[in-house]
Amino acid sequence: MSSTNYKSRNQPPNNRQLLILLGIFAGFTIGIIWLIGWIASSIVWLIPPSLEQQLGLVIVPIFESQAKPSAAQNTLNELLDRLEAQLPPQQRQNRDYKVLYIPEDTVNALAIPGDRIIIYAGLVKRAQSENELMMVLGHELGHFANRDHLRSLGRAVVVQIAIAYFVGDIGTIGSIAVSGVESLSNAQFSQSQESQADEVGLTLLQQAYGHVAGATDFFARMSKQALDIDFLATHPAPARRVKEIQQLIKQRNYKVDQKLPLPPTLP
Repeated sequence: MSSTNYKSRNQPPNNRQLLILLGIFAGFTIGIIWLIGWIASSIVWLIPPSLEQQLGLVIVPIFESQAKPSAAQNTLNELLDRLEAQLPPQQRQNRDYKVLYIPEDTVNALAIPGDRIIIYAGLVKRAQSENELMMVLGHELGHFANRDHLRSLGRAVVVQIAIAYFVGDIGTIGSIAVSGVESLSNAQFSQSQESQADEVGLTLLQQAYGHVAGATDFFARMSKQALDIDFLATHPAPARRVKEIQQLIKQRNYKVDQKLPLPPTLP
């Protein structure tokens, strides 16, 4: 009798109980991931420019080894300088934005710590006007303005770097940053981050030319390409972004005028 009671009190959990336990565990895991993301997003605004420069000293040479000085890189930097001149003073202070042109067929562009914009030859080859290329450059400057380039290091990496910085363990920052280089190359921003960067790019395009011709051309063309294009893997929903840019143009009553051809030094 007592043996039977003992067994009845220790029945294995039924399916409903297992589902409840699984739900609790999943909820806890999701909560932890959300908390880490929130901490990382908050920390990026606390990271000072001086730390960004230290990260750049580690990360930029990795990409510099792939880039080669060329007329194309010089021209891209001249275009970037024109956009940089339109930035608010606080976004230009203590900054030295430069383009690193990598002669590979990859179709991509990214912003990295150290005030560098990486542009691959494959992207430049697909541009059909100076204006649309300027929109891409302005878009990447938008990522700097919103500090998305730090978020792209990866949530865990950003948290580690911030902790190392604030406790004074500067020596470990470099090794941590190197582990985040792959995250930089494969970063996929949210629709909100992309929209904010597009808005900055559109504003800079308007200020540089007095109109916004070419603002949607590159993104519209990429939305029709095969899904193995790197730009599509790291910049989501291009068709939706085109619609949002068009809405902004209409809301702000921006003019659409003549586009300029690509400078002859660009492929």
